[in-house]
Amino acid sequence: MNTDFIKYQAQTSPYPLGMEVSHAIGSYIYDTNDKKYLDFVAGVSACTLGHQHPRVNQAIKDQLDKYSHVMVYGEYSQSPAVQYCKLLASLLPESLNKTYLVNSGTEAIEGALKLAKRTTGRSQLISCHNAYHGNTMGSMSVMGFEERKRAFRPLLPDVDFITFNNEEDLQKITTRTAAILLETIQGGAGFIQPENNFLQKVRKRCDEVGAMMIVDEIQPGFGRTGKLFGFQNYDVVPDIVVMGKGMGGGMPVGAFTAQAEKMDLLTENPKLGHITTFGGHPVIASACLATLQELTETNLMQEALEKEKLFRSLLVHPLIKEVRGKGLMLAAMTETAEITNEVILKCQDKGLILFWLLFEGCAIRITPPLTISDEEIKEGCAIILDVMDDILKKE
Repeated sequence: MNTDFIKYQAQTSPYPLGMEVSHAIGSYIYDTNDKKYLDFVAGVSACTLGHQHPRVNQAIKDQLDKYSHVMVYGEYSQSPAVQYCKLLASLLPESLNKTYLVNSGTEAIEGALKLAKRTTGRSQLISCHNAYHGNTMGSMSVMGFEERKRAFRPLLPDVDFITFNNEEDLQKITTRTAAILLETIQGGAGFIQPENNFLQKVRKRCDEVGAMMIVDEIQPGFGRTGKLFGFQNYDVVPDIVVMGKGMGGGMPVGAFTAQAEKMDLLTENPKLGHITTFGGHPVIASACLATLQELTETNLMQEALEKEKLFRSLLVHPLIKEVRGKGLMLAAMTETAEITNEVILKCQDKGLILFWLLFEGCAIRITPPLTISDEEIKEGCAIILDVMDDILKKE
């Protein structure tokens, strides 16, 4: 299968991991040799409830028995999408009450940027150095990593960058600015959290100059940081929330949420200001609804913080400089990218799935399903420590 994988399926890098997947359930993925791998990555934060969660699977099957795609987004009332958006509104601050469902996080970023420009009538966008918001052309334009963008220029004009947590840079937000876009916790940069009320200070500056504040919750969202959304940890209310990854319980989806009066601007001048064929797909929306219901009807979000404490207590080793992040959005930092690469690859050999971050080569990604058990955490951390011990012995 790997030969055909390389030959017929477009690749993202010269050296994919190439595991031949047979099936997955709970916190484990199995290859075609029936080798079992403990999953500390969850599809890069997408499989919030693990693999084949019964509630999500049943919701998908039930909806398939009723209907699948029937009409482009926004024309027909379809129960799964309506129920989902209504439940989401009840869980968000009052001003975040209308949601546009799309197909991925990067598409949601595109819609949010368009909404900010349509609302303010301004053109300037501000993002952060080392930010990652997706890989379509608009999202790439606000990516703060030139090496990944250079080959695809020209991109969107009038985009400027600040440094995350640098308060002096907030003066770059002016009456020219349509919006500033920030990850609640910087992902690709190394799971960097806001400090010294940085997000509140961004909010204040936006209010002063009439700019919109967009928060990217594609990675932190849906319980991973102990709250439904990461921004809820920092006592701030943005103008637009962008979401994706974990909202679908492993299904492809994205969304952006804003105040109804702002969102309604996409319906006229011009009409069809943002359109999508498959956004709000009833099968996907059913999976989203089941995921959100499970998160809000259980203690999984609160347990993420207890599981963080367990990880931090276990991941103590001379090769680990620090553990960054919050909840089950964690990164174990080593001294060098070479050590990180060796740990990730050798852990896979021993049956543990870890992964990299986009821009921070020293980081080992640890973003397991929220449903992971304490025993599974101990099992995986023991593998990490064993591999690190072997590396130390070699040195």
